[in-house]
Amino acid sequence: MTPGRHRRTTQRLLVPLLVLGLSLGSATIAQAGPGEAADATVVDSTGQPGRTVALTFDDGPNAGETSRMLDLLGEHRVKAVFCLWGQHVRENPELVRRIVAEGHVLCNHTMRHENMSTWSPADIRANLRATNEVIHEAVPGAEIRYFRAPYGAWGETPSVAADMGMQPLGWSLSVADWNRPGTDVLVRRLMDGISPGGVVLLHDGGGDRGQTVRAVSRVVPRLRAEGWRFTLPARSG
Repeated sequence: MTPGRHRRTTQRLLVPLLVLGLSLGSATIAQAGPGEAADATVVDSTGQPGRTVALTFDDGPNAGETSRMLDLLGEHRVKAVFCLWGQHVRENPELVRRIVAEGHVLCNHTMRHENMSTWSPADIRANLRATNEVIHEAVPGAEIRYFRAPYGAWGETPSVAADMGMQPLGWSLSVADWNRPGTDVLVRRLMDGISPGGVVLLHDGGGDRGQTVRAVSRVVPRLRAEGWRFTLPARSG
C-alpha cells in the first residue's frame, strides 16, 4: 500500500471512531448532569432574571398522560422536571428511560407519596434511598437532581435530601390540577399566576391528567409568544 493510500484509509477509519466517541461522550455528559452541590434550602424559583419559568410534573410516570406530556414537550422543545413515585417507576420503567433520553430532569418524590413531616432522618433516608435505587434500576447512572416532599410536608427531609445530593424542590405556583377543574380553568390559572422566575407545580400521574396535558398544550405556545423562556429550577438556594 502506498503512503498516500495508507493515510486515506486511516482517515476513513478514524472519522467513524471519532464520531462514535463524541456520541458516547455526549451521552455520558447528559446523564451525569452538572454535579453542583445541593443545600437544604427549598428552591421555588429558576434563579434567573427576566421572563423565565420552570415546569415540574408530579406523581408519575403514568402510562397515558406522561407519554402524551413528553410528546407535547418534545414538540415545543421544552425541558421539564419529573418528580417520580418509586412504585410508579417500577410499573413504567420505560417511561423513565424516555424522560432521561429526551433531556428532562429527574426528581425523587418518595416511594409511595408518603407524608414524611414527622419521620426521623433515618427513616427518610431509607425511603429516599429505596426510591433512588428503583429509579436507577430503570436508568442506571441517571442523575436525580431534586427531591420534592409530597404535600409540601417537609419536616426533616430537606437536610436529608441535600446530604444525598438532591436539592429540595418547592414551587411558586400550584393550580390544583389534581381536582380536575376543567381545562379552561387550568389555562386561566396558569396564565394569571405565572410570574418571572416561577416554578409551576403540575401533575402527570396520580389520576386522570388529561386536563393538565390539554392546558399545557395551550399555555406553552402562548407564553412563548409573549417572550417567556422555559428553563429549570435553581440548583441550590
